[in-house]
Amino acid sequence: MMYFIGAGPGDPELITVKGRRLINEADVIIFAGSLVNPDVLSGSKPSAVIHDSAYMNLDEVIDVIKESTDKGLRVVRVHTGDPAIYGAIREQMDRLDKLGIEYEVVPGVSSFLATAAVLKKEYTLPDVSQTIILTRMEGRTPVPPKEKLIELARHNSTMIIFLSIGFIEELCSTLIEGGYDPNTPAAVVYKATWPDQKIVIGDLTDLAQKVKDAKIEKTALTVVGGFLGDEYSLSKLYDKYFTTGYRKGAVKEE
Repeated sequence: MMYFIGAGPGDPELITVKGRRLINEADVIIFAGSLVNPDVLSGSKPSAVIHDSAYMNLDEVIDVIKESTDKGLRVVRVHTGDPAIYGAIREQMDRLDKLGIEYEVVPGVSSFLATAAVLKKEYTLPDVSQTIILTRMEGRTPVPPKEKLIELARHNSTMIIFLSIGFIEELCSTLIEGGYDPNTPAAVVYKATWPDQKIVIGDLTDLAQKVKDAKIEKTALTVVGGFLGDEYSLSKLYDKYFTTGYRKGAVKEE
């Protein structure tokens, strides 16, 4: 049996209980060594064979999985964060389907969720933003024309940009050109939940320079939007005058 596991954002305690158990029981471990905290593997069996996929291509990864599962060994493929987001997991699953290899996907805590946690912010604030866009800038991997950053910026929603810290100046200018106010708050979080985590906070006019001053060049997430500010409406969910399916709202005094 084969398992894809989301290892979480970095802190080894942020992997799921199921993911931890499966890693500890695995005979063969293939992990994304350039991104996954190796401490996530600390409980693995001494006999487990460990492969770092940073040095492997797709064919080599699939070959290891097939050879191992043919022998009846338990294999885990460990991805950073959650593999459903920029995890290149679909191409692996399609190959396993063709080979008739059974697998299961165990979700993980994405870095965009860890980023909100370390910033101590909520992405969806009433009367500020109820929509989150997860995206990336176009680099060696193109994006569909309708999903270019300048088009998405027109929504002025909460924006979370992956894999784009190397284009931070262009990123900020494109967001402004697309419709964000230049004073829109923005932040960059480098390696959220890792011991060497860094947080840079600014707005679209000064974020790029602050990121350069902090010498952040990779493994960082950019978040943009009014949710980083302090003005918002209170939720109806806990409004004492609001009736829900579980409690009756109080009557306002005239």
